[in-house]
Amino acid sequence: MSENRLTNDLLPMLHQQGTLNDLDVHFARFMERLAGGDSSELALAAALASHATGQGDICVNLRQWARRWQAMTERGVEPSAFTLPPMNDWLDAVRASPVVGRPGERQPLVIDRRGRLYLYRYWQYEQRLAHDLRQRAGEASTGVNETQLRADLSRLFPRHPALNGPDWQKVAAAVAALKRVCVISGGPGTGKTSTVLKVLALLTGQSERPLRIALAAPTGKAAARMQESIRAAKPGLELTPEQAAQIPEEASTLHRLLGSRPDSVYFRYNADNPLPLDVLVVDEVSMVGLALLAKTVDALLPTTRLILLGDKDQLASVDAGAVLGDLCTGAGRFSPEFQAQLATLTGERVPRGKESPSPLVDAIVLLRHSYRFGADSGIGALAQAVNRGRSADASALLEGRADINWHTLADADSLPEQLAEPVVTGFAPYLEAVQAGATPVAVFEQFNRFRVLVALRKGAFGVEALNLLCEAVLQQRGLIDSRQTWYPGRPIMVIRNDYNLRLFNGDIGITLPDPEEPERMRVFFLGNDGALRSFAPARLPEHETVYAMTVHKSQGSEFERVLVVTPNESSPVLSRELLYTALTRAKQQAVFYGVPEVFEAAVERRLRRSSGLRDRLWVEQRAGRR
Repeated sequence: MSENRLTNDLLPMLHQQGTLNDLDVHFARFMERLAGGDSSELALAAALASHATGQGDICVNLRQWARRWQAMTERGVEPSAFTLPPMNDWLDAVRASPVVGRPGERQPLVIDRRGRLYLYRYWQYEQRLAHDLRQRAGEASTGVNETQLRADLSRLFPRHPALNGPDWQKVAAAVAALKRVCVISGGPGTGKTSTVLKVLALLTGQSERPLRIALAAPTGKAAARMQESIRAAKPGLELTPEQAAQIPEEASTLHRLLGSRPDSVYFRYNADNPLPLDVLVVDEVSMVGLALLAKTVDALLPTTRLILLGDKDQLASVDAGAVLGDLCTGAGRFSPEFQAQLATLTGERVPRGKESPSPLVDAIVLLRHSYRFGADSGIGALAQAVNRGRSADASALLEGRADINWHTLADADSLPEQLAEPVVTGFAPYLEAVQAGATPVAVFEQFNRFRVLVALRKGAFGVEALNLLCEAVLQQRGLIDSRQTWYPGRPIMVIRNDYNLRLFNGDIGITLPDPEEPERMRVFFLGNDGALRSFAPARLPEHETVYAMTVHKSQGSEFERVLVVTPNESSPVLSRELLYTALTRAKQQAVFYGVPEVFEAAVERRLRRSSGLRDRLWVEQRAGRR
C-alpha cells in the first residue's frame, strides 16, 4: 500500500466515521508540513495523538491502537482494504520524523520506548507530576513529635464499635502527619472529609506557629460540600481557640486558588510564584485532570504538605487523565519499615508488603468501611458488585430492595409514560415551595433532594431530551408554566465560565421572582459561603435547563434520591465507573430505568485511559529513558 493511499484515504475515512474530528486532521496535516514532506505514518500517528487527548487519554499507545484496528478489520467492523504498515516500520517512521522527540527532547510530539505518543505538553505534565509526587512521598515530615501524635491519634479516633478490622481513618491521619503528600481514597460515607479535619487538628497541634492552610476542590459544588462538612464537624473536635482559628471554614475552586486568568491556560501562582501555604487539601481529586493537578503541584512550596482526597472508583475527569486511579494502583500494603512505624503510632494491624521501587506505597490509604451504607444497604451492596464487575450479582440486587430498584424500559417512545410519575413525585416538593414563595435558600434545599441522571447528552435518552420531557410532564401537572422561557422554578446550569460575573461551568441557579419587583425574574445562585447572588437572565453566560444532568456533571454532588436513565443500546460511555458514580450520588434511594442487557454490559465494561503516569509513579526509572 502506498504512503499516499494511507494519508489520502484512511484519514478522511476515520474523519467521516467520527473517529477523528476536524482538529485532529488539521493537526496531522500541520505536522506533515512542519516535518518537511508527506508522511502517511506521521500523519496518522499525529491525528491519533490529537484525538486521544480529546477522549480523555494522555497519549495514544500506537501498538495497542494497531492491535485494536486489526481486530476490528478481522471482525469486519472496519473496511479490510485499509491495512496499516507493519508495526515496527510504522514506529520507526514516526521516531525518525523531525517533529517527534524522545523523552527529554523538546519537540511537538514525544514517543517513548513503549510506543506511547504524546503531545509535548501532556508528556511534560506527566513527567513533572510524577517526579514531584514521588519526591514529596520520599520525604518524611520533619519535627514530628511522635509521643504527642500517638496521644492525639488515640483521642481523635476512639474505636468505633462497627469496625471489625483496622481503623483506616486513623491510619490515614497518621500517614498525613508523617508524609509530605498523602492520598486518601474512599467511597461515600467512609469519612474522607471528617478524617482530613482531624488531620488538620493533628497538624495544628504539632506546629509551633500558626499554619497556613487552604481547602480546595475542582468545582464550586464540590468546594461547597467540603466547606459544609468542615463547618459541621469542626465544633465536635474540642479544639483550642488557636487551633480552631487555623482551620479554614471556606473552600475555593482550584482555579480560584491558583489565580485563573481570563482566556489563558496559565495561573497567577506557579513554580516561580508559589502559593504561600503550609498545607493544601484538595477534595474530589477524581475530577481533576492531569494538567490541572500538575499545575497545582507546580505551584506548591517544597515544604507544603499536600493532602489529596477522592474516590478512585468514580468516573475520571472530563479533562485528560485518570490521575487518582493511577495514583492508587499500588496502594494497599505499606513497606515493612513504615508499617512498623504506623503500627506503633496507631495500634492498628495494617498490612505489610515488600519493598517497593516507589515511595508512594507509603503515602496512599484506602478507606474501606462505609458508615453511611450498612450491611443491609442495597446501595452499598450494589456499589461493591458494580466495582467488582459482577454483573449477575448487580442485577440480582436490583430486585426487591427499598433503597434501589429497577424498571425495564420498553423503548424510547415509552419514556414519557414511564417517567411521568417519578419525575412529578421527585420535583413536586421543590416546585410547590417555589409556588408558596419560599426563600431562595429553602428552594435550593428542596431542589437538591432529587435529580434525574443520564449517561448521554444527545439522543432520545440524552440530557437534552430528558430535560424537555421533564418540563413537559411538569407543565401538564400545573407545576410550571414553561410557555415562557424564564418561568418561576426553572433550574439552570452554567456551561461556560464567566470570570467577570464569577459564574463557572457547573454552577446551578434557580429562577425566582425578584423580591423587589415580583413580575420580573432573577436567577439566584447559592455561593460556597451560603451567600445568595442573583442576576437578570439576560446577563447569564451560556447555560441549560437542569432537571436532568449527566452523571459526569453530578460528580461532587449528593442527593437524597436519584433517578438514573440509561439508553436502550450499549455505548462505550456506559461503564461500571459511570454506574457507580450515578448510584453513589444517592444517599437514600436510587432508581434505575433501562434495559437489563445494557446494564449488565456496562457493569462488565471498565474504562481505561491511555497514560504512562502509572508507570512513572510506580516503576523505578532512569531519567530520560522513557
